[in-house]
Amino acid sequence: MSTTTLKTRIGEPDIECRYPVIIGQDRVIGQAYRWHRDWLVVTSEGEHNLRRPPTGAKGIDMAAAYLAEEYAAGRVTAVALEQLRADAPKPLHGPVPLLHPRMPASARNIAGAHTAFAGLTEHHWRAVLHGFPGSDNPWYLRCELCGWSGVRYWSHHRGRNGQPPSIYRHDGGCVGAEKVRALIPAYQK
Repeated sequence: MSTTTLKTRIGEPDIECRYPVIIGQDRVIGQAYRWHRDWLVVTSEGEHNLRRPPTGAKGIDMAAAYLAEEYAAGRVTAVALEQLRADAPKPLHGPVPLLHPRMPASARNIAGAHTAFAGLTEHHWRAVLHGFPGSDNPWYLRCELCGWSGVRYWSHHRGRNGQPPSIYRHDGGCVGAEKVRALIPAYQK
C-alpha cells in the first residue's frame, strides 16, 4: 500500500487535545498532538516526537503523513475509533496534581503552577484532568460559572500588562459579560 493512495482524515480531539488520524471506516492509526511547539504522535509502538513542522506547514498534516507512512510500511497497527474513545482519559472528580505529568518539577514550573492555579481560582475556573501544563499547552478546564468544560490555554487566561484577561470565557455563551464582570473582582477594579 502506498502512502499516496492511503487517505487519512483527522478526527475530533480528546480532552488532552490528541487528534486521532483515521483511515477507512473509523480505524485509527495513531494520535497527534502539540506540546511546546513540537508535534508528537502516539501509535501502537509508543510515542514519537516529530519536532516542529517546516515553516508554513501544519503540524497536524505532518503528523498524519508520518502516521500514514508508518502504517503503510506495517510498523504500526490500527485500532477502532470506538475503542480509542472508550480508553480516552476522563475528568477527575477530585483535586488534580500541581503539574501535568509531562512538566518537570523545577522551581520555575512549580512557581508558574501556583500562579496559574491562583488565577484559575480568582476567575472561577477549575482544572479537571491534569495539573499545570505550561502557558501554551492545552489544559482541560471547567467554567465554574456555567459548567462548560473544554480545552483552554493559561496564556489566554492570565491577562497582560496588569490587566485581567479578556471578558470572553469560552464558546457557548457562559453567563454573559455583565454577570462575569459582577462575579469576578478583577473586572471591578
